[in-house]
Amino acid sequence: MNTQLPNIRHLSAEELGAWFEKAGEKKFRLKQVEEWLWQKHAHSFEAMTNLSKELRNRLSSSFSLPALRVDATQYSADGTVKSRFKTYDDHLVEGVLIPTEDRKTACVSSQIGCSLSCKFCATGYMDRKRNLGFDEIYDQVVLINQQSEKVYEQKLTNIVFMGMGEPLLNYSNVMKAIEKISSEDGLFMSPKRITVSTAGVAKQIKKLGDDKVRFKLALSLHAANDEKRNQIMPINESNNIKVLIEALNYFYKQTGNEITLEYILFKDLNDGEKDAEELVKIYRQVPADLVNIIEYNPIDAFKFTKPDEDSIQHFMQVLESNRVNARLRRSRGKDIDAACGQLANKESIPA
Repeated sequence: MNTQLPNIRHLSAEELGAWFEKAGEKKFRLKQVEEWLWQKHAHSFEAMTNLSKELRNRLSSSFSLPALRVDATQYSADGTVKSRFKTYDDHLVEGVLIPTEDRKTACVSSQIGCSLSCKFCATGYMDRKRNLGFDEIYDQVVLINQQSEKVYEQKLTNIVFMGMGEPLLNYSNVMKAIEKISSEDGLFMSPKRITVSTAGVAKQIKKLGDDKVRFKLALSLHAANDEKRNQIMPINESNNIKVLIEALNYFYKQTGNEITLEYILFKDLNDGEKDAEELVKIYRQVPADLVNIIEYNPIDAFKFTKPDEDSIQHFMQVLESNRVNARLRRSRGKDIDAACGQLANKESIPA
Protein backbone atom coordinates (compact mmCIF):
# COMPACT_ATOMS: atom_id res chain seq x y z
CA MET A 1 0.00 0.00 0.00
CA ASN A 2 1.29 3.43 -0.94
CA THR A 3 0.82 5.46 2.24
CA GLN A 4 2.21 8.55 0.49
CA LEU A 5 -1.22 8.89 -1.14
CA PRO A 6 -3.96 10.75 0.77
CA ASN A 7 -5.86 8.58 3.26
CA ILE A 8 -9.35 8.39 1.76
CA ARG A 9 -10.97 8.22 5.21
CA HIS A 10 -9.36 11.53 6.17
CA LEU A 11 -11.18 13.37 3.37
CA SER A 12 -14.42 15.17 4.15
CA ALA A 13 -17.57 14.23 2.27
CA GLU A 14 -17.23 17.49 0.32
CA GLU A 15 -13.62 16.75 -0.68
CA LEU A 16 -14.43 13.21 -1.73
CA GLY A 17 -17.53 14.43 -3.57
CA ALA A 18 -15.41 16.92 -5.51
CA TRP A 19 -13.07 14.09 -6.56
CA PHE A 20 -16.00 12.00 -7.83
CA GLU A 21 -17.43 14.97 -9.71
CA LYS A 22 -14.07 15.67 -11.35
CA ALA A 23 -13.78 11.97 -12.23
CA GLY A 24 -17.16 12.14 -13.96
CA GLU A 25 -18.76 9.59 -11.63
CA LYS A 26 -22.43 9.65 -10.60
CA LYS A 27 -23.28 10.83 -7.08
CA PHE A 28 -24.54 7.42 -5.93
CA ARG A 29 -21.01 6.04 -6.39
CA LEU A 30 -19.83 8.34 -3.60
CA LYS A 31 -22.53 6.92 -1.33
CA GLN A 32 -21.44 3.38 -2.20
CA VAL A 33 -17.81 4.12 -1.37
CA GLU A 34 -18.73 5.75 1.96
CA GLU A 35 -20.78 2.67 2.87
CA TRP A 36 -17.78 0.45 2.14
CA LEU A 37 -15.49 2.65 4.23
CA TRP A 38 -17.64 3.06 7.35
CA GLN A 39 -20.43 0.46 7.41
CA LYS A 40 -19.13 -2.52 5.47
CA HIS A 41 -15.60 -1.89 6.80
CA ALA A 42 -13.71 -2.64 3.60
CA HIS A 43 -9.94 -2.64 4.08
CA SER A 44 -9.09 -2.43 0.39
CA PHE A 45 -10.56 -0.86 -2.73
CA GLU A 46 -10.53 -4.28 -4.38
CA ALA A 47 -13.12 -5.42 -1.81
CA MET A 48 -15.65 -2.82 -3.05
CA THR A 49 -17.28 -5.31 -5.37
CA ASN A 50 -20.24 -3.22 -6.56
CA LEU A 51 -17.85 -0.69 -8.14
CA SER A 52 -16.43 -1.16 -11.60
CA LYS A 53 -12.89 -2.48 -11.93
CA GLU A 54 -11.91 0.81 -13.58
CA LEU A 55 -13.22 2.90 -10.65
CA ARG A 56 -11.51 0.66 -8.08
CA ASN A 57 -8.24 1.09 -9.95
CA ARG A 58 -8.65 4.87 -10.07
CA LEU A 59 -9.38 4.97 -6.35
CA SER A 60 -6.35 2.83 -5.50
CA SER A 61 -4.07 5.01 -7.63
CA SER A 62 -5.43 8.21 -6.00
CA PHE A 63 -5.85 7.24 -2.35
CA SER A 64 -4.52 4.98 0.38
CA LEU A 65 -6.76 3.00 2.71
CA PRO A 66 -4.70 2.14 5.81
CA ALA A 67 -6.54 0.06 8.37
CA LEU A 68 -5.90 -1.51 11.75
CA ARG A 69 -5.63 -5.29 11.75
CA VAL A 70 -5.66 -7.90 14.52
CA ASP A 71 -2.09 -9.05 15.20
CA ALA A 72 -2.74 -11.38 18.16
CA THR A 73 -5.69 -12.38 20.36
CA GLN A 74 -5.83 -13.80 23.89
CA TYR A 75 -8.83 -15.30 25.67
CA SER A 76 -9.21 -15.06 29.44
CA ALA A 77 -10.78 -17.75 31.62
CA ASP A 78 -13.44 -15.18 32.59
CA GLY A 79 -14.44 -14.52 28.96
CA THR A 80 -12.45 -11.33 28.44
CA VAL A 81 -10.81 -11.05 25.01
CA LYS A 82 -7.64 -8.98 24.53
CA SER A 83 -6.45 -8.06 21.06
CA ARG A 84 -3.17 -6.61 19.93
CA PHE A 85 -3.69 -4.51 16.82
CA LYS A 86 -1.07 -3.52 14.28
CA THR A 87 -1.16 -0.16 12.54
CA TYR A 88 -0.22 0.52 8.92
CA ASP A 89 3.20 1.74 10.12
CA ASP A 90 3.79 -1.37 12.27
CA HIS A 91 3.05 0.04 15.72
CA LEU A 92 1.17 -2.12 18.22
CA VAL A 93 -1.79 -1.09 20.35
CA GLU A 94 -4.18 -3.09 22.52
CA GLY A 95 -7.94 -3.20 23.01
CA VAL A 96 -10.18 -5.39 25.16
CA LEU A 97 -13.65 -6.92 24.91
CA ILE A 98 -15.14 -7.09 28.41
CA PRO A 99 -18.29 -9.26 28.61
CA THR A 100 -20.84 -9.34 31.41
CA GLU A 101 -24.30 -10.84 31.42
CA ASP A 102 -26.02 -7.65 30.30
CA ARG A 103 -23.16 -5.74 28.64
CA LYS A 104 -20.49 -6.22 26.02
CA THR A 105 -17.97 -3.40 26.43
CA ALA A 106 -15.06 -2.39 24.21
CA CYS A 107 -12.11 -0.85 26.06
CA VAL A 108 -10.19 1.08 23.42
CA SER A 109 -6.88 2.92 23.20
CA SER A 110 -6.33 6.47 21.98
CA GLN A 111 -2.53 6.67 21.75
CA ILE A 112 0.41 4.39 21.00
CA GLY A 113 2.09 4.55 24.40
CA CYS A 114 1.50 7.42 26.81
CA SER A 115 3.32 10.54 28.00
CA LEU A 116 1.78 10.85 31.49
CA SER A 117 3.89 8.21 33.30
CA CYS A 118 1.33 7.19 35.94
CA LYS A 119 3.33 4.87 38.20
CA PHE A 120 0.72 2.10 38.51
CA CYS A 121 -0.04 1.80 34.79
CA ALA A 122 2.00 -0.42 32.48
CA THR A 123 1.35 1.89 29.52
CA GLY A 124 2.90 4.74 31.50
CA TYR A 125 6.29 3.05 31.22
CA MET A 126 6.15 3.12 27.42
CA ASP A 127 7.19 6.05 25.28
CA ARG A 128 4.37 7.77 23.45
CA LYS A 129 5.01 7.03 19.78
CA ARG A 130 2.07 8.93 18.30
CA ASN A 131 -1.64 9.59 18.54
CA LEU A 132 -4.05 7.17 16.93
CA GLY A 133 -6.03 8.61 14.02
CA PHE A 134 -9.80 8.77 14.36
CA ASP A 135 -10.12 6.05 11.73
CA GLU A 136 -7.76 3.79 13.73
CA ILE A 137 -9.84 4.31 16.87
CA TYR A 138 -12.95 3.54 14.83
CA ASP A 139 -11.30 0.37 13.50
CA GLN A 140 -10.62 -0.83 17.05
CA VAL A 141 -14.32 -0.58 17.87
CA VAL A 142 -15.32 -2.31 14.63
CA LEU A 143 -12.89 -5.20 15.19
CA ILE A 144 -13.91 -5.66 18.84
CA ASN A 145 -17.56 -5.54 17.79
CA GLN A 146 -16.87 -8.30 15.26
CA GLN A 147 -15.27 -10.37 18.05
CA SER A 148 -18.30 -9.80 20.27
CA GLU A 149 -20.64 -10.96 17.52
CA LYS A 150 -18.47 -14.01 16.83
CA VAL A 151 -17.82 -15.10 20.44
CA TYR A 152 -21.03 -13.94 22.16
CA GLU A 153 -23.44 -13.48 19.23
CA GLN A 154 -24.11 -9.95 20.50
CA LYS A 155 -23.13 -6.50 19.34
CA LEU A 156 -21.23 -4.13 21.61
CA THR A 157 -23.42 -2.28 24.08
CA ASN A 158 -20.79 0.11 25.51
CA ILE A 159 -17.43 1.71 24.74
CA VAL A 160 -14.91 3.01 27.27
CA PHE A 161 -11.81 5.02 26.37
CA MET A 162 -9.75 3.42 29.14
CA GLY A 163 -7.06 1.65 27.11
CA MET A 164 -3.58 2.90 26.23
CA GLY A 165 -2.98 6.66 26.21
CA GLU A 166 -4.69 9.82 27.48
CA PRO A 167 -7.79 10.52 25.34
CA LEU A 168 -7.85 14.25 26.08
CA LEU A 169 -4.31 14.63 24.73
CA ASN A 170 -5.62 13.29 21.42
CA TYR A 171 -8.72 15.44 21.61
CA SER A 172 -9.51 15.99 17.94
CA ASN A 173 -9.18 12.35 16.89
CA VAL A 174 -11.14 11.04 19.87
CA MET A 175 -13.97 13.51 19.17
CA LYS A 176 -14.04 12.60 15.46
CA ALA A 177 -14.02 8.88 16.28
CA ILE A 178 -16.95 9.23 18.68
CA GLU A 179 -18.84 11.34 16.14
CA LYS A 180 -18.38 8.61 13.52
CA ILE A 181 -19.17 5.77 15.96
CA SER A 182 -22.43 7.43 16.97
CA SER A 183 -23.51 8.58 13.50
CA GLU A 184 -26.09 6.88 11.29
CA ASP A 185 -23.47 6.16 8.65
CA GLY A 186 -21.14 4.63 11.26
CA LEU A 187 -21.98 2.21 14.09
CA PHE A 188 -24.96 4.26 15.28
CA MET A 189 -24.19 3.80 19.00
CA SER A 190 -25.66 6.32 21.41
CA PRO A 191 -23.03 8.66 22.94
CA LYS A 192 -24.66 7.92 26.31
CA ARG A 193 -23.14 4.44 26.04
CA ILE A 194 -19.64 5.87 25.60
CA THR A 195 -17.35 6.90 28.48
CA VAL A 196 -14.12 8.84 28.08
CA SER A 197 -11.67 8.44 30.96
CA THR A 198 -9.00 11.04 31.73
CA ALA A 199 -6.08 11.19 34.13
CA GLY A 200 -7.12 14.81 34.64
CA VAL A 201 -6.36 17.38 31.95
CA ALA A 202 -8.41 20.24 33.42
CA LYS A 203 -8.24 22.56 30.39
CA GLN A 204 -9.54 19.81 28.09
CA ILE A 205 -12.26 18.77 30.55
CA LYS A 206 -13.57 22.34 30.29
CA LYS A 207 -13.30 22.16 26.50
CA LEU A 208 -15.53 19.06 26.58
CA GLY A 209 -18.07 21.22 28.38
CA ASP A 210 -17.75 24.05 25.87
CA ASP A 211 -18.19 21.54 23.03
CA LYS A 212 -21.39 20.23 24.71
CA VAL A 213 -20.36 16.60 24.30
CA ARG A 214 -23.00 13.96 24.98
CA PHE A 215 -20.88 11.11 26.32
CA LYS A 216 -19.98 10.28 29.93
CA LEU A 217 -16.76 11.33 31.65
CA ALA A 218 -14.63 9.40 34.13
CA LEU A 219 -11.79 10.92 36.17
CA SER A 220 -8.92 8.65 37.21
CA LEU A 221 -8.50 10.11 40.70
CA HIS A 222 -6.72 7.30 42.63
CA ALA A 223 -5.70 9.48 45.58
CA ALA A 224 -7.74 12.00 47.54
CA ASN A 225 -5.02 14.51 48.41
CA ASP A 226 -2.38 16.23 46.30
CA GLU A 227 0.62 14.83 48.18
CA LYS A 228 -0.31 11.21 47.48
CA ARG A 229 -1.62 11.88 43.99
CA ASN A 230 1.66 13.60 43.07
CA GLN A 231 3.51 10.40 44.03
CA ILE A 232 1.64 8.19 41.59
CA MET A 233 0.36 10.62 38.94
CA PRO A 234 2.85 13.31 37.84
CA ILE A 235 0.07 15.13 35.96
CA ASN A 236 -1.31 16.21 39.36
CA GLU A 237 1.53 18.69 39.74
CA SER A 238 0.02 20.81 36.97
CA ASN A 239 -3.62 19.68 37.36
CA ASN A 240 -4.19 19.41 41.11
CA ILE A 241 -7.36 18.20 42.80
CA LYS A 242 -8.79 21.69 43.40
CA VAL A 243 -8.36 22.55 39.71
CA LEU A 244 -9.93 19.25 38.67
CA ILE A 245 -12.94 19.76 40.94
CA GLU A 246 -13.50 23.15 39.32
CA ALA A 247 -13.19 21.63 35.82
CA LEU A 248 -15.61 18.78 36.59
CA ASN A 249 -18.20 21.21 37.94
CA TYR A 250 -17.82 23.32 34.81
CA PHE A 251 -18.22 20.22 32.60
CA TYR A 252 -21.38 19.19 34.44
CA LYS A 253 -22.86 22.70 34.33
CA GLN A 254 -22.37 22.81 30.55
CA THR A 255 -23.52 19.26 29.73
CA GLY A 256 -25.37 17.62 32.63
CA ASN A 257 -23.56 14.41 31.66
CA GLU A 258 -22.74 11.59 34.04
CA ILE A 259 -19.38 11.78 35.86
CA THR A 260 -17.61 8.84 37.52
CA LEU A 261 -14.63 8.99 39.86
CA GLU A 262 -12.19 6.08 39.47
CA TYR A 263 -10.12 5.08 42.50
CA ILE A 264 -7.64 2.18 42.53
CA LEU A 265 -6.79 0.91 46.03
CA PHE A 266 -3.10 0.46 46.88
CA LYS A 267 -2.03 -1.21 50.13
CA ASP A 268 -0.62 1.27 52.68
CA LEU A 269 -0.86 4.19 50.25
CA ASN A 270 -4.47 5.25 49.74
CA ASP A 271 -6.56 2.52 51.43
CA GLY A 272 -6.88 3.86 54.97
CA GLU A 273 -9.90 5.28 56.79
CA LYS A 274 -8.53 8.83 56.46
CA ASP A 275 -8.14 8.30 52.70
CA ALA A 276 -11.76 7.19 52.49
CA GLU A 277 -12.89 10.26 54.44
CA GLU A 278 -10.91 12.55 52.11
CA LEU A 279 -12.56 10.83 49.14
CA VAL A 280 -15.96 11.52 50.70
CA LYS A 281 -15.08 15.25 50.84
CA ILE A 282 -14.16 15.28 47.14
CA TYR A 283 -17.35 13.38 46.26
CA ARG A 284 -19.41 16.07 48.00
CA GLN A 285 -17.75 18.79 45.90
CA VAL A 286 -18.27 17.09 42.53
CA PRO A 287 -21.58 16.17 40.84
CA ALA A 288 -20.40 12.55 40.47
CA ASP A 289 -22.94 9.80 39.89
CA LEU A 290 -20.63 7.04 41.01
CA VAL A 291 -17.28 6.23 42.62
CA ASN A 292 -15.69 3.13 41.13
CA ILE A 293 -13.36 1.46 43.63
CA ILE A 294 -11.02 -0.69 41.57
CA GLU A 295 -8.83 -3.65 42.47
CA TYR A 296 -5.18 -2.98 41.76
CA ASN A 297 -3.67 -5.26 39.13
CA PRO A 298 0.07 -5.59 39.83
CA ILE A 299 2.68 -4.68 37.25
CA ASP A 300 6.39 -5.43 37.57
CA ALA A 301 7.56 -1.80 37.66
CA PHE A 302 5.38 -0.60 40.58
CA LYS A 303 6.19 -1.52 44.20
CA PHE A 304 2.68 -1.33 45.66
CA THR A 305 0.28 -4.24 46.06
CA LYS A 306 -3.43 -4.83 46.43
CA PRO A 307 -4.92 -4.39 49.96
CA ASP A 308 -6.34 -7.42 51.78
CA GLU A 309 -10.07 -8.06 51.59
CA ASP A 310 -10.78 -6.70 55.11
CA SER A 311 -9.14 -3.35 54.23
CA ILE A 312 -11.12 -3.15 51.00
CA GLN A 313 -14.41 -3.85 52.77
CA HIS A 314 -13.67 -1.33 55.54
CA PHE A 315 -12.89 1.33 52.90
CA MET A 316 -16.20 0.57 51.19
CA GLN A 317 -18.09 0.75 54.50
CA VAL A 318 -16.71 4.24 55.22
CA LEU A 319 -17.94 5.42 51.81
CA GLU A 320 -21.36 3.77 52.15
CA SER A 321 -21.89 5.10 55.69
CA ASN A 322 -21.34 8.58 54.23
CA ARG A 323 -23.90 7.95 51.48
CA VAL A 324 -21.37 7.79 48.67
CA ASN A 325 -22.68 5.87 45.68
CA ALA A 326 -19.69 3.53 45.47
CA ARG A 327 -19.18 0.28 43.59
CA LEU A 328 -16.36 -2.20 43.99
CA ARG A 329 -15.21 -3.21 40.52
CA ARG A 330 -13.57 -6.61 40.39
CA SER A 331 -10.97 -6.80 37.66
CA ARG A 332 -11.43 -9.02 34.64
CA GLY A 333 -8.85 -10.47 32.27
CA LYS A 334 -5.99 -10.47 34.81
CA ASP A 335 -4.69 -13.82 33.55
CA ILE A 336 -3.96 -12.31 30.12
CA ASP A 337 -2.78 -8.86 31.33
CA ALA A 338 -6.01 -7.31 30.06
CA ALA A 339 -7.18 -5.77 33.32
CA CYS A 340 -7.13 -2.10 34.31
CA GLY A 341 -3.59 -0.69 34.10
CA GLN A 342 -2.04 -3.76 32.48
CA LEU A 343 -2.15 -2.89 28.76
CA ALA A 344 1.40 -2.50 27.56
CA ASN A 345 2.39 -4.60 24.52
CA LYS A 346 4.99 -6.12 26.84
CA GLU A 347 7.53 -6.58 24.09
CA SER A 348 7.46 -2.79 23.54
CA ILE A 349 8.32 -1.77 27.10
CA PRO A 350 11.90 -0.53 27.39
CA ALA A 351 14.03 -2.52 29.81
